[in-house]
Amino acid sequence: METGYSVYSTEAKKRTQKNTLEDLYPSLPNKTFDIIYADPPWDYGGKMQFDKSSASKEEIDLSKKIFISSAGFKYPTLKTSELAKLAVQSIAKDDSLLFMWATNPHLDQAIELGKAWGFEYRTVAFVWDKMVHNPGKYTLSYCELCLLFKRGKIPSPRGARNVKQLVRVPRSAHSEKPIEVMQRIEEMFPTQKRIELFARNRAANWESWGLDLILDRQQPDLF
Repeated sequence: METGYSVYSTEAKKRTQKNTLEDLYPSLPNKTFDIIYADPPWDYGGKMQFDKSSASKEEIDLSKKIFISSAGFKYPTLKTSELAKLAVQSIAKDDSLLFMWATNPHLDQAIELGKAWGFEYRTVAFVWDKMVHNPGKYTLSYCELCLLFKRGKIPSPRGARNVKQLVRVPRSAHSEKPIEVMQRIEEMFPTQKRIELFARNRAANWESWGLDLILDRQQPDLF
């Protein structure tokens, strides 16, 4: 008997994105930076997400697309142990900052990852109010955090010191972060060398590194 789970298993294998490079990562730049901005491709363990219009898990309407979304269908995800293998410390100046996005289920992993990359956790730099909620097991989820880590001292000279933590921008494409965050980091550190890791597009005034930039990945909307 065909079930939602059997359909999911087959379709998930077709849709899950893979890294086609010989190595786990593209080569990092042969230079160092004051400011590192990262949005790691967190792995969710292949959790199944079904369309909620079905009456019950025993009565799933298999004539419909049963998926809501999955990060692994959009880009290759990585476990925290694999992310820790990226030698971010090799491109970080002795005095540098790391701004890292962390989904709420990955907060503890994010702090451990920052340490593995040679940084000390300091604070929450930005709180993004997506203005659209996601259903959750506990409360409706509206926000995502951008954590701040420090190595050595805060890079100088400093720019603006009145940059606000809260960013209220409607959510757009899957995993796409508001450009306002990068702009606010520029205001804080306008003269420093900056790089975006796991970038999906190239940003002005920043160096960019990421798998999508190497493969020029353009995936159609599967949902």
